Amino acid sequence: MKLLLLGTYLLVTALKFALDWLNLRHRQQSHPALPEAFDGQIDEQRMARSDAYAAAGDKLGFIEDAFGVVLTLLFLFGGIFPWYDQLIAGYAEGFVANGLLFFGLLLLVQMLIGIPFSLYRNFVLEERFGFNKMSFKLWCTDTLKSLLIGGVLFVLLGGGALWLVAKAPQSWWLWVWGFWAGMSLFLMYLSPYLIEPLFFKFSPLEKASLEDGVRELLDKAGVKAGKVLQVDASRRSGHSNAYFTGIGKVKRVVLFDTLMEQLEDKELLAVLAHELGHWRCGHIRKRLIKGQLVALGSCWLAFTILNADWLPGLLGLEQLSFAGQVLLLSWLAGLLGFFWTPISSWWSRRDERQADQFAINLVGSGRELASGLVKLARENLSSLFPHPLYVAIYYSHPDLVGRVVWLGEQKPSKP
Repeated sequence: MKLLLLGTYLLVTALKFALDWLNLRHRQQSHPALPEAFDGQIDEQRMARSDAYAAAGDKLGFIEDAFGVVLTLLFLFGGIFPWYDQLIAGYAEGFVANGLLFFGLLLLVQMLIGIPFSLYRNFVLEERFGFNKMSFKLWCTDTLKSLLIGGVLFVLLGGGALWLVAKAPQSWWLWVWGFWAGMSLFLMYLSPYLIEPLFFKFSPLEKASLEDGVRELLDKAGVKAGKVLQVDASRRSGHSNAYFTGIGKVKRVVLFDTLMEQLEDKELLAVLAHELGHWRCGHIRKRLIKGQLVALGSCWLAFTILNADWLPGLLGLEQLSFAGQVLLLSWLAGLLGFFWTPISSWWSRRDERQADQFAINLVGSGRELASGLVKLARENLSSLFPHPLYVAIYYSHPDLVGRVVWLGEQKPSKP
């Protein structure tokens, strides 16, 4: 069974690397001319720079993924796993303390391993292509804040779940799911006021005319948002974005200052109309419901499998702690999740298309959204010609060239 598990992992890993390599080689080949909507925005020189940026990111990703694969093989199949499990058992007394120490040390090691890659990505790769605006001091500050927040949430969520497992051994799956579901909703309320301001400075829109346009668009779409704010994202990166945060009465619209600099007001409003489409089409609500149903099913399935006590045998072991079995089960879920990825990606692309159609209906045409997306692609050095198979498996949005063409062909219709 151990050899079968190892073979499955190597097969999935090989498929992932093959897809990445296929996409990388595809972008390096000659491509057809860009549609008319890209004229004056992206030329051959810009295309070459976009391909170079994507290739640099791919190569760094190859190295990072390969490093992760080697560590996984050593940990799970090289004898480190049972040794680590026994080591933790010798230092931590009590069920909750054992689990927190077991996962806490692994998360800390994972974070430390990721630091060199993060530094290289920000201060070498992103710097080379003109995106990094972050000082080393700010990077350190953000890292420490993330570590502190992550540590608090880990102790709260992980410790709470382990306590429930210990207190309700016959029904913990339901209690753990309810606890996590309640905490996730609570954090969605809390994040805009407590967590996000630790990293970004939020302020009212500087352009009064733009705020009026946003308010008018919100009223037209029938979406209520407490505040419309801009954020100083340019302190960290040249990339741009717009998003909604919070739920219920704390819902707010946030625009990156970089986005406001790169787009005209009508284009920015069209991009915002797309985001409004996700709310009005029910995508946010449906994703929350689906996520909670999947979480409920996962908790029950984990409870059933862990009670069966056959997980250690997959690696040829006689026993593993509860925390060790949860780790192995999580790894198996991630391994099998690769085969769910194409379905999840297709679902997401369908939602994006619906949000695009909503934006067309709201603003009267798809031209403004198309031109805005082209400008964002230019400024962000987006890859314009990914391999179709890679798009089908991984892309959460339609490929940009096809999306822009589609937007230019559509006419508004009744929602």
